[in-house]
Amino acid sequence: MRYGFLAAAWLAACASSPAGAADCNRQAFASCQACHALTTDAGQKPGPQLVGIAGRPVAGDPSFDYSPQLQAARANGDRWTRERLDTFLSDPQALYPGTWMGSPPIRDAKQRADLLCVLDRP
Repeated sequence: MRYGFLAAAWLAACASSPAGAADCNRQAFASCQACHALTTDAGQKPGPQLVGIAGRPVAGDPSFDYSPQLQAARANGDRWTRERLDTFLSDPQALYPGTWMGSPPIRDAKQRADLLCVLDRP
């Protein structure tokens, strides 16, 4: 009986993890929204549109003028995976030296995880 309860608790925790959660810490995106949007009706901002970024080609917003470094990454076939986004957010210049991303690196892993949760949502 005890193991059944533990198994049920574990399954409930997994269902409420970021991968299965219906919502994320939306505040994680607050500092990004000056330059980026998460909805198509937000119009063009100074940075590229981030709707559906996970799985999209790097430099994949056709209405944005990307740095030569990101254009080269797109030409190489780079795609935004969760891992690549995490690496980029932790230090954009280390991943793509010379990119025009103006915000400072996000060194805190929890803050990046919260942001990635928001970016993973449709």
